Amino acid sequence: MNTLYQLLHKKLHFFIAFLFVFGTNVEADKNLQVTDERPNIIVIIADDMGWNDIGYNNEKIQTPNLDKLAFRGIRFNQFYVYSTCSPSRVALQTGQNPATFNVFGPLGSTTEVEPKDMLLTFGLKKAGYNTHLSGKWHIGDEPEHRPLQYGYDSTYGYLRGQIDPYTHRYKYGNYVTWHRNDQFIDEDGHVTKLITDEAIRVIQEHAKKDNAKPFFLHIAHHAPHFPHNSSPKWIEPYEQIFDDPWRQHTAATITQMDYEIGRILDVLEATSERQNTLIVFMSDNGGQKSWGAPIDEYNGRYAPHTTLGDNTPFRGWKTDLYEGGIRVPAFVNWVGKIPEGSKIDSPVHVLDLAPTLLSLANSDLMSDDRLEGKNLWPFITREKSQSELNDRLFYWRQSDTRAIRENAWKLIAQGDSLTNAELFNIKDDPLEHYEIGDRYPDKRDQLLDLIREWEEWNILEE
Repeated sequence: MNTLYQLLHKKLHFFIAFLFVFGTNVEADKNLQVTDERPNIIVIIADDMGWNDIGYNNEKIQTPNLDKLAFRGIRFNQFYVYSTCSPSRVALQTGQNPATFNVFGPLGSTTEVEPKDMLLTFGLKKAGYNTHLSGKWHIGDEPEHRPLQYGYDSTYGYLRGQIDPYTHRYKYGNYVTWHRNDQFIDEDGHVTKLITDEAIRVIQEHAKKDNAKPFFLHIAHHAPHFPHNSSPKWIEPYEQIFDDPWRQHTAATITQMDYEIGRILDVLEATSERQNTLIVFMSDNGGQKSWGAPIDEYNGRYAPHTTLGDNTPFRGWKTDLYEGGIRVPAFVNWVGKIPEGSKIDSPVHVLDLAPTLLSLANSDLMSDDRLEGKNLWPFITREKSQSELNDRLFYWRQSDTRAIRENAWKLIAQGDSLTNAELFNIKDDPLEHYEIGDRYPDKRDQLLDLIREWEEWNILEE
């Protein structure tokens, strides 16, 4: 009994210190004022889009629509996600660290995430929003784990990742994953256009209704994930820009996605919804280096993609916990509500989106104690100084690798025993060139202890 008491006391002490020092819970934001207008909300996610895969970071990439949205909104210069797809998607829609649900990488047919955990979707529904998904789900494909069960009024796209852009089949043979409202269907067309067509249908249907509720539209694109199969019109503009043909193909998928996003903006204008629609754009993780095209994937139809994403100038790739794997392009746009051409240079996180959006929707769940992020709206509108975002703690786990960031300090370690620990100072060394654990052993040990404490308190028993 004494041992149990000590353990609980230790956990309570850590939990209180965690909230007080790092402020990752939204408790301090409960009394913030919210805008009187409840916007439509569109969240667009690219798949495997690296830091240098968007025009405003790399002039070689043609993304005029995304660039215009970014420059007329607010860009996040340190926007963190997780290093693979499912964890970032879980974090967005639950507002909770995916490791809490033992999500440490891409999910298969099942998940430990339950409908009650989806604080964003159900919180928006509770606030009177209609909720829609078009595109990639990747949080389980068994009937009980499909998106209609998790707070969506309509669903369309694909339940598993890694589909063929034209057949829409999962990579292993004829595994069907394309669906409408959680029921499998067959459909012709390129995945990027089909996802956009559905998003346009949702907006147009909304516009036809008198006194329609505001809508939440989650658009989860396939681009620029492999395998690539874009038409020549998207590839040809890059033939004089990149010598590498697979870099041409990757850039082509991004420009094709940008064009389709432009179609959505046109429909918002045509339906007079543009002024009252907040748009969030992000990637789910950093770019992937290459793909070997195993013979058992996609019936062997594709050649190896020797070059895919570009995370320059950052170190690392998708699945890594270096900056290149978890730091991605992201911005928020709302015409007339956000200072144009602004940036937030302090670190922010995908976990911050749920409390921010729930606050704008004036949802009761904006003050749910399970939310781990921070309401960004006062920082976006400059009511608060972005420097207040610096003193926070972030935790990542990808497979058997852990990482933690405290202020400017970041530590990456391997396995349950946390070996091969690497310590960096992201403020002084954002490219992670210099491992400094031997110079700062006390800081290294402190961060290792924080990882152990976080996992002891938060991760479900397997």
